[in-house]
Order: sequence, then C-alpha cells, then structure tokens
Amino acid sequence: MSPSATDRSAELSVDPATVEQWIAAGSASPATQAQVVDVREPYEREAGHIAGSLHVELVRLPAHEQEIDRARPVVFYCRVGARSLMAAQAFRAAGFDAYTMDGGLLRWAREGRALSPEDGHVAEH
Repeated sequence: MSPSATDRSAELSVDPATVEQWIAAGSASPATQAQVVDVREPYEREAGHIAGSLHVELVRLPAHEQEIDRARPVVFYCRVGARSLMAAQAFRAAGFDAYTMDGGLLRWAREGRALSPEDGHVAEH
C-alpha cells in the first residue's frame, strides 16, 4: 500500500519548536545547521521574518537552488505552510533533506517566537 498525500506531507513537516531547536543547535556547529528559507513575497519578508533565514521567493527558488547546501537539512517556511510545502516537496524530490515548517510563520509567531525586526509581524497574504 502506498502512502497517501497526507502521509507524505507529514513526513516533510516539522513544527516551529523543532525548527527553533535546529537553529539553536546550529549555532554551536554551523556546518550542520539547518538552512531556513523564507519563500514569501518581499513585502511579507519586510514585515517580519525569522532572524538568520535566507529569503528566496517561491517563484525564484528553482533559479537559486545552487545557494542551498545539499549536505545540510533545509526548512522552508511561508505564511501558513502551503507554499513552503510545495518547495519542500520539490527539493525532496531533487535529493535534498527538505522540510516545511508546519503552520508557517503564523504559528511561529502565535507560539511566541521572535520575529525580525524587533517590531515585526506576519503580513497578510
């Protein structure tokens, strides 16, 4: 029996607490740090984002694939998780250890995690 689309999506999803732990663990060992990539539009990024994350809009991601290190896990995020799931699926199919942050930046912020800049917020899409 093959896994359903929901099962495959669950394999790709990590919760914000896990992403935060991966970022913190990477501070001690930058060579193994998970790469966190914001795939939202520029105006969304400017409103608020995860500090230290790379910004590559979803539509531009294929052209910037070489900027993502295949040797390290990569976590994509967007506002709620739909766009980042598409990115994670595509990168996983291309051989990357890729994930989507479950619930997106809305969940990250709702759970009390910091946004950059200090007065940042999650923009409407």
